Amino acid sequence: MTTMAEKRVSRWYFGGLASCGAACCTHPLDLIKVHLQTQQEVKMRMTGMAIRVVRSDGLLALYNGLSASLCRQLTYSMTRFAIYETVRDKVAGGNKGPLPFYQKVLLGAFGGFAGGFVGTPADMVNVRMQNDMKLPAELRRNYAHALDGLYRVLREEGLKKLFSGASMASSRGALVTVGQLSCYDQAKQLVLSTGFLSDNILAHFLSSVIAGGCATFLCQPLDVMKTRLMNSKGEYRGVMHCAMETAKLGPMAFYKGFVPAAIRLVPHTVLTFVFLEQLRKYFGIRMPA
Repeated sequence: MTTMAEKRVSRWYFGGLASCGAACCTHPLDLIKVHLQTQQEVKMRMTGMAIRVVRSDGLLALYNGLSASLCRQLTYSMTRFAIYETVRDKVAGGNKGPLPFYQKVLLGAFGGFAGGFVGTPADMVNVRMQNDMKLPAELRRNYAHALDGLYRVLREEGLKKLFSGASMASSRGALVTVGQLSCYDQAKQLVLSTGFLSDNILAHFLSSVIAGGCATFLCQPLDVMKTRLMNSKGEYRGVMHCAMETAKLGPMAFYKGFVPAAIRLVPHTVLTFVFLEQLRKYFGIRMPA
């Protein structure tokens, strides 16, 4: 009977591990999204871009920069999940009930902002490594892997450059975390409250699809600007200047690559939460229910 009266809660590092697992599956989509966002005028769609990458650099080129992507998940995602889940479980444990939605949003924004800042260096190296093969051979940076990229940026461009775009990455981190973690929690609560589904993989799948949609819609404008800023060679004076220049291309320029972003972020969100729930179920800390 004791097994029935206990539940398992996530360990602080599970979010980072689940995100790494998801990143391994969705990295090619992420790479194509960066390629689409950094082209100056819309020339190619998603499938065309994928075919071009495979033709020019081979199938494994779709995994260019995977080490930076994993490094980013281990900094950015681990931080935001650790803050969000730890604080939520502590507060909810004291209240003997789930947090109200506005508290989840505030907590998600805080966790995401902190995670975004911590993950900025790895994020910048990630964008550079993915975009490298589009450059002519003499302009390529040719980072061997994520740590080599971080070390070379630090040595060649200084500490300040490692955190270029930190305000943008932090803001995006806050929006994505509200979309993913807060909306996932709320969606799961609503799905389970209908009584049609129990706390199983189908409920996790449905809740995470909703969360992925929310996250994509919230962060796409920032995502476009962040990619442009991180990839710029000094043509933008700052965030506002980048926003003004992007706005000149029309309001839809902020949602450039929305479908590829959704096609990447929704599966990434689904896989992250499915992996996370399985880790929690089998390896989580046992707590009295």
